[in-house]
Order: sequence, then structure tokens, then C-alpha cells
Amino acid sequence: MKTLFNLIALALLAFQFPQSSQTKYTPSDSGIRLASNLNNMNVQENFYDFTMNDIDGNPVDFSAYKGKKLLIVNVASKCGYTPQYAELQELYEAYKDQMTILAFPANNFGGQEPGTNEDIKTFCSENYGVTFPMFEKISVKGVDKHPLYRWLSDKNLNGWNNTEPSWNFCKYFINEKGELVKFFPSSVKPMDEEIIALIKA
Repeated sequence: MKTLFNLIALALLAFQFPQSSQTKYTPSDSGIRLASNLNNMNVQENFYDFTMNDIDGNPVDFSAYKGKKLLIVNVASKCGYTPQYAELQELYEAYKDQMTILAFPANNFGGQEPGTNEDIKTFCSENYGVTFPMFEKISVKGVDKHPLYRWLSDKNLNGWNNTEPSWNFCKYFINEKGELVKFFPSSVKPMDEEIIALIKA
């Protein structure tokens, strides 16, 4: 079954379907995502089976996060929600013994993350003092959606949720067993009472 899925996904990538009106990519973005997806074409059924490169290009085995709660966020540097980086850092500093934040830069919405990984890292460090884990830029929706975000937004994989990001700074909460337990839209701030309650539960 996975082999059939892989063949279909490769065929879709080869056809390079037109992007939606809300999506603005540069050639370099497409190259980054295409290379990433060709290397990560198998959709994992277990969250801890993923391995992804951090923003410096170093592989991170998600099994290292076993026993920790996680907030997964698709981020962007030129978005109206970009100031949420400050609250994400605040949340991380307050609860890093119990949880961590995994940030995934993406240029899927309004072309609001056009920079390179190096640009993004510098921006986050200089403007928000980000110290939580950040990963290489990926695609979080569309034909070239990264396998992680396929898992997060396909109930056949994660058990219940079909909602994919509708804009930058959408949030997925993973419990300490690697189970997806909640989706939060962009408008829900990182220090929201419901997020904190999930961390403390």
C-alpha cells in the first residue's frame, strides 16, 4: 500500500500542479521542498519514526522526544502573527522541563517566509531570542506537503484529525506518548490557558 502511495506522490510532484492563489513560492523554495520530500517520501504511521533536519542541517530523530509534550508550529518571519515568536519563547522558558516547541518555517501562505534557513535563524535569534528547536523550511500543505504534516492532518495516520494549517502559526499539540491530542488555529496564542492546561495535565 505504501509503495502505491509513493508512486502516486511521485507522479503528482512530477506534474508540478499550479499553486493556489494564496501560495507564493520562489524557485529556491520549490527546490528545497522537492528535495526534502524525495528524501522523506514514506509517510510514517508513528510520530517517533520521523527524522528531520534542524535549521542547521543536522538530522533530528524524533524518538528523542519520547516522554515530552510537544507544540508543533508552522512559522513565518513576515506574518501578522510573527510576534507570536515572543510568546512561544516565553512558553518554552516557562515549561521546557515538561514540553518543547518544534518550529517549522514554511512559505505556503502569502510568501511570508521567503528567506533561507540561515536568514530565518538569524531573524529569530536577533528579534525574539529563540532558543527552542527550529527546523529546515518545509511545505505544510499542497502537493509537496512534508510527510510530517501529512501525518498531522490525516486522520488515517494520526487517528482523528484532518485539519491542515490554514495560515502561519497553526499549532498541533502532541502528548508524551507521541499522540496528537489538539489542533489550534493561528489566532490561539502560545500562552493560551488551554495550551498551558494540556502541558500541566
